[in-house]
Amino acid sequence: MNIGFIGLGVMGRPMAEHLIDAGHTLHLSRVREASQHLVAKGGIAAANARAVAEVADIVILMLPDTPDVEAVLFSENGVASGLSTGKLIIDMSSISPVATKAFAARIGALGCDYLDAPVSGGEVGAKAASLTIMVGGKQEAFERARPLLATMGKTITLVGGVGDGQTAKVANQIIVGLTIEAVGEALLFAKRAGADPARVRAALMGGFAASRILEVHGERMVNETFEPGFRIRLHRKDLTLAVDAARALDLSLPNTAATQQLMNAAVANGDGERDHSALIRTLELLAGGPR
Repeated sequence: MNIGFIGLGVMGRPMAEHLIDAGHTLHLSRVREASQHLVAKGGIAAANARAVAEVADIVILMLPDTPDVEAVLFSENGVASGLSTGKLIIDMSSISPVATKAFAARIGALGCDYLDAPVSGGEVGAKAASLTIMVGGKQEAFERARPLLATMGKTITLVGGVGDGQTAKVANQIIVGLTIEAVGEALLFAKRAGADPARVRAALMGGFAASRILEVHGERMVNETFEPGFRIRLHRKDLTLAVDAARALDLSLPNTAATQQLMNAAVANGDGERDHSALIRTLELLAGGPR
């Protein structure tokens, strides 16, 4: 199948590689040095997003933020300018649910289908093709996309209509962000109380506090290894989506807002490009700095 893939970042590169390995012809936009290996494996570099859309039956986007998706879709030489009736757009970025509905309406007016399919699992999940994929859109479009999504992920759920996938992803990021903050507080408390945080973490992993975040991110906190699987700057973006949506719904999300502010502080302190487990560094600063 002719597939277009736009967005070859930390997540996008391994996702695109899985599609090539599965035998699909991949048309790629924005090929840079870090993604040249995809061309070596058979990917076809295109001049721009329009060129990708002209030759691909399905176009997949994996971009950082809402304005990036809008630009790739609707700018001059964007995806929309190269579409013809019957094609499918799958946006796997994590962006605004409200904007997603507007984008889908504009693509639908061109006679094409649109799915929002954000993912969870980070770089590790992208490389292992074990991503959780939350999908919004029509059932028929979902069934058409399912074999491709199964190449990149394991848990694939049609949540509801267009935008519902993004809503599920925002909910996911609320849980992940608040749990990272809780693990950070717990391990900082253990350290300042004189206990070995590594042994405290090991003990907690055998009890009711056990979680994937305590396992993976807790280990990063203990070892102070903060190379990004998912950057604080991007997680802050997702919590900002949550806070903005809550305001529009007249909904109070007090701990989400507080964690967003901690991530603001982390970015201000130069940690925006570190893994989101580095939020513990901000908690340490609030406690008077590392000791």
